Amino acid sequence: MDRLQKAVDFCIRHQTTLSYSIVSLLTAASERIFSSVVFKCPCNSENMLYGYSFLLAPAFVLLLLGYMMSTRTWRLFTGTCSQEKRPQCCSSRTCVQICLRLMPMTAKALVAPLTWIAVALLGANFYECAASGSNVTARLFCENKGNYSQEQLYKMPCDEELSAAMSSACLSFQAQSQLIGWFLIASIMTVALFSTCVTHCCSPVSYLQLKFWKIYSRKEHELFKIKANEHATKLAEGNTHCFFEATDPAPFHTPSNEDWKKISILYTFNSQEQYYSMLHKYVSTNRGKSTKFKEEGQHLNVFEFVDEDQAS
Repeated sequence: MDRLQKAVDFCIRHQTTLSYSIVSLLTAASERIFSSVVFKCPCNSENMLYGYSFLLAPAFVLLLLGYMMSTRTWRLFTGTCSQEKRPQCCSSRTCVQICLRLMPMTAKALVAPLTWIAVALLGANFYECAASGSNVTARLFCENKGNYSQEQLYKMPCDEELSAAMSSACLSFQAQSQLIGWFLIASIMTVALFSTCVTHCCSPVSYLQLKFWKIYSRKEHELFKIKANEHATKLAEGNTHCFFEATDPAPFHTPSNEDWKKISILYTFNSQEQYYSMLHKYVSTNRGKSTKFKEEGQHLNVFEFVDEDQAS
């Protein structure tokens, strides 16, 4: 039992890393299956279009899925252009804020697409087909480019003997693909490390307070779901009872539309006030009636976990 509890605690502490790892593994496995079962290079003038379509189109679909499955995406856009907000919907300030908030969401949504491209490049099937469809490849990587016609390049992915013969004069397409793949992986890791360092260096709170903040956000989210479930159950039971018994409903307080809107606003950090979420800010400012509630923070994207927990 202790070991199980330790395993659960470990998963909770490292849930972000584990979720990214699972997404990457599933994407890599899907690419391998896709490459071996579905992909068949035509070995003609359509090679480049066919190869790059298989390399890039699934990555684009995965990027869109990443946006669609992010609760933060829908929290950002829900109600942005509603009737009462329409005048400020297209303002330059609103567009800038949306773009800034999209940046960390895009970074997370890119995990699966970049994994697909990197694994596909290391596997080399898609690139080999695409590169053989362009004479630019021959000019860049072949010493004696005049010895091989474009038709021979088309046939290269389907003819092992021709591929072996051309490899003596050209850097093989497989080698090219793997070099690009490793360069992409190294670049991604470098950018990820650099951006993480910059984010932590610019954090307006200390390391221990940040850890406390994450614990608070997770607990608030858990308790909010429990309380919301209880509240919704009581309201549904009361309405159902009144319908079948033909009685008048008893007074039952539920948050107003305005209250829901106030706690659904994306969180911004204000160094002058110590609030850990929009719910915390709402409760601490007389149910959002104080002028302090309308004061926006200076940091838009420092604490994405606050909105992610609340939106899911």
